[in-house]
Amino acid sequence: MRLAKRVQNLKESPTLAVTAKAKTMKAKGWDIISFGAGEPDCDTPDNIKEEAIRSIEEGFTKYTKVGGIDELKDAIIEKFRRDNGLRYSMDEILVSCGGKHSFFNLCQALVEEGDEVIIPAPYWVSYPAIVRIAGGTPVIVPTNEDGGFRMTPEMFESHITPATKAVIINSPSNPTGAVYSVDELEAIAEVAVRMGVLVVSDEIYEKLCYDGTSHVSIASLSREMKGMSIVLNGVSKAYSMTGWRIGYAAGPKRLIKAMTDIQSQSTSNPTSISQKAAAEAIRGPQDSVLKMREGFKRRRKVVVDGLNSIDGVSCMEPAGAFYVFPNIAGFLSKRYNGTAVNNSVDFANFLLDEAEIAVVPGVAFGAEGHIRISYAVSMEDVEEGIKRMREAVDRLE
Repeated sequence: MRLAKRVQNLKESPTLAVTAKAKTMKAKGWDIISFGAGEPDCDTPDNIKEEAIRSIEEGFTKYTKVGGIDELKDAIIEKFRRDNGLRYSMDEILVSCGGKHSFFNLCQALVEEGDEVIIPAPYWVSYPAIVRIAGGTPVIVPTNEDGGFRMTPEMFESHITPATKAVIINSPSNPTGAVYSVDELEAIAEVAVRMGVLVVSDEIYEKLCYDGTSHVSIASLSREMKGMSIVLNGVSKAYSMTGWRIGYAAGPKRLIKAMTDIQSQSTSNPTSISQKAAAEAIRGPQDSVLKMREGFKRRRKVVVDGLNSIDGVSCMEPAGAFYVFPNIAGFLSKRYNGTAVNNSVDFANFLLDEAEIAVVPGVAFGAEGHIRISYAVSMEDVEEGIKRMREAVDRLE
């Protein structure tokens, strides 16, 4: 059997692979602390679960409209108006099976052979892979700590070619937690409009910003920018609903229609029960979001302070999301028990095997010399994990 060309170089998501390995080791008795998973550690709020139970009891368990039930679309439309100052109509919204599915549908509808998609690095691991599956070419724009891991308009424009189809802006960012300011977004928007490049704005972490940092949707900057943007979001992160698999997209009618047609031939509708629960999450009480954000903020301080207290580690304080992306380049080329630590993969394996800590290597996000740590775990695990890491790196020679 010969597999299709599109999968011959396709690899499993590194974050999911690390999480799976950590779970396997834990099941075998290892005392693993996993900083790999990109999901909140708290439970889905009760009002959301109760709505799902009610929908089951009422028999809401059949097919729905491919693009999502009207009730959920109405909640999403109101959310955009309330939170982002954006006005969309029903036919400008598509509900899909998670944020990843939204991006997959987008690339299938928009990208083809010969097209380029600009992706600032560090990036979410699935962006380049999904672009490649659609036949496109990811054009990576490296950013750095000195620039706060944010792409400048000059960087953006210098990578635009006649083949450029879109650019991805992920703010707050996975894996760095970087958040673009209004001024930075306006400068990027000016280039996008002038050069005719669609902006894909991934705003899945918008509810998780700290210290007065505000999330701004680039689509809200002007009528023209809205027409050249597609906004991706979902309920996974803000409402601890990763397993419910509900994401959504808002954008130009023609593009949303094409994405909906693709979804009709793949997954059909998102889960009916999850859609009811998502509508309750978006329109219901938001106390749980505030509580979760405050918890993350406390853990963020502990993990950033702890990492920066380790000789050889430097860690930027993230303005959003629930990740840190420390620089561990100073440990590369060192050895432990005769084994060389040459890159971030070696370093991640070293921490897993010797300290029983699971992290994701930075190379998976297009940034060698770093690791990603999720602090969406208990405070006890944060403190113990930092302690283990400090003790482990002291053994490197």
